[in-house]
Amino acid sequence: MRAALLSLPFVLLAAPAFAQGMPNSLNMTCSATRAMVQQQGAVVIATGPNVYQRYVADQRYCDYGEETYPAWIQTQDQSQCYVGMECKQPMHSDR
Repeated sequence: MRAALLSLPFVLLAAPAFAQGMPNSLNMTCSATRAMVQQQGAVVIATGPNVYQRYVADQRYCDYGEETYPAWIQTQDQSQCYVGMECKQPMHSDR
């Protein structure tokens, strides 16, 4: 218990450093954001304070059973920029 309490300040100090390393679409152009997704295949991108999502280049980067859906996000130069795809569970209709 004491070790956990002593390590807590270090964990709290590391959290902002982790967030700083995440790319933020609001600081990037549309073409740079799209290129990053295509080059890396899958990347987590912040789209605002405490808002982030994983974007992928294609189906290969999704889990089994997930489908790809087009992803449009705001970037520095465009309010709606197509950056790639998002992996989501398929929506099934009972009709």
